Amino acid sequence: MSHIFARNSRHIPPQISHGDGAYLYDRDGKAYLDGSGGAAVSCLGHSDAAVAQAIREQLGQVAFAHTGFFTSQPAEDLAERLVHLAPEGIDQVYLVSGGSEAVESALKLARQYYVELGQPQRRHVIARRQSYHGNTLGALAVGGNAWRRAQFDPMLIETHHVAPCYAYRDQRADETPQAYGLRLAAELEAKIHELGPETVMGFIAEPVVGATAGALAPVPGYFKALREICDRHGILLILDEVMCGMGRTGTLFACEQDQVRPDILAVAKGLGAGYQPVGAMLCSAQIHDTIAAGSGFFQHGHTYNGHPIAAAAANAVLSRLSDDGLVTRAADIGAKLRAALEDQFGQHPHIGDIRGRGMFLGLELVADRGSKTPFPSETNLAPRLKAAAFEAGLICYPMGGTIDGKQGAHVLLAPPFILSEAQIGELTEKLARALEAVL
Repeated sequence: MSHIFARNSRHIPPQISHGDGAYLYDRDGKAYLDGSGGAAVSCLGHSDAAVAQAIREQLGQVAFAHTGFFTSQPAEDLAERLVHLAPEGIDQVYLVSGGSEAVESALKLARQYYVELGQPQRRHVIARRQSYHGNTLGALAVGGNAWRRAQFDPMLIETHHVAPCYAYRDQRADETPQAYGLRLAAELEAKIHELGPETVMGFIAEPVVGATAGALAPVPGYFKALREICDRHGILLILDEVMCGMGRTGTLFACEQDQVRPDILAVAKGLGAGYQPVGAMLCSAQIHDTIAAGSGFFQHGHTYNGHPIAAAAANAVLSRLSDDGLVTRAADIGAKLRAALEDQFGQHPHIGDIRGRGMFLGLELVADRGSKTPFPSETNLAPRLKAAAFEAGLICYPMGGTIDGKQGAHVLLAPPFILSEAQIGELTEKLARALEAVL
């Protein structure tokens, strides 16, 4: 009997034995192709020698030093490298242990910035429906995942939500993609005016929506319009790249492809590639310097901020991504994976949309392609598909509630950037087998 408090107390998963490349193996020797990188984490696969060596070397020097007393060379190097690679205007890095911590840090920083700027009335955060920003209470509050929020609603801070950029379902037949994006931007501006521009501190969004909506990419010009609105009203643009960043979409930062500059940026998952729990909250010099010139103290902290071993691992991961060309490979192999998915499922009667960027791809499941009618929620399609794929030896990330938190389903794919062309065929074949089993 296990004493592990499992995610699902009615289902005990098999025990992992080891990982090698794009595969994980259980104790019985069964191989599973990691088609989702866990939860879009394992961008380098499961046996990267360079990252493992960096961890061993740092462990031989010092494992932990609290940032209330020390900084460390790995943390300094990681911050410098992230700023060098980040979008224009990003100047400071706050190292944490994961995505929820990064988003929580971003929200608290935004609030303290305005307090120290002499604008304490700014307290509102606007986010989007069908988004996901983390599991801690602040991050959960700004997220728009209705199912994850439901039972905790009474505990969540007040947040306001506008429509997601969901062209497959919401773009009108008489609209161009650009016109649709401008309509959504106008909705954000209307919400700002409804609340009072002087009371809004931030707008938060995922450049490419991950778990909740299945690799939902924006239409052209959408984020540029949002940036202009935030600038016009003195509001911070906070981008959550916890899942879609670190090369996952084919550029190191997902927002690069939309040519948009955030004020605050959250990254995690692929930053450590699963080798260490690590994340980062990045911000502009203006935000940092306002606090430095004021109280001088960010009223926030976590025990494992700037952990030396986590920072050493992340430095090695960034070297693999940038110096060794793995981000470029993610774009190239991602295009091949998408082509294979289009070839396999492009005319499938129950696949309504194939979308995403790079190695971050989603397939939306429908009962009828023509009407885009979803399967009834009581069919529990997502968990059954996950189980069927796992049985077939494929790890993927299906989820229900794609449309509004209750209706719809999709499967998210986010395999390692080292995926081979032969493994693309294996992934699509196993996914087809799983879909056939449940549909």
